[in-house]
Amino acid sequence: MADLMADLSLPEDVFTDEVAFIKQVRQGISGQIVKQAIKALNDRELFVILLETKSGNLHRFYKRKALSRVQSEEVLDTLRLYYQASKLFGDPRVARQWLHCEIPALSGSRPVDLVDTSQGRDLVRQVLGKIEFGEFS
Repeated sequence: MADLMADLSLPEDVFTDEVAFIKQVRQGISGQIVKQAIKALNDRELFVILLETKSGNLHRFYKRKALSRVQSEEVLDTLRLYYQASKLFGDPRVARQWLHCEIPALSGSRPVDLVDTSQGRDLVRQVLGKIEFGEFS
């Protein structure tokens, strides 16, 4: 996801390598990563939900040196999902559109509405995997 990678101060291997992902989660991501991700994805409400805060309080996260492990994992895993979708569809805009559409394989849910839980992100990944292997589109 070239534009996401360019907009975030994170190494790409965080999205492609499990060990790098775990190390980054343990280290915690800075609030600036959250701010950059919101700008890159243009989805403020998603991060309000992920960080369990109110829209007016989101700016407080921007100043943090490191989010908690749980918060870091929620944000990074969601970004990893966007990365996976973008690689699959070959275009970050198409990936964002797909993530905001109702998907029959998800019982009509929008993928973006499921990413606030690890189980939801896993379901979306399963559908992306099926698309990648031609099971459905």
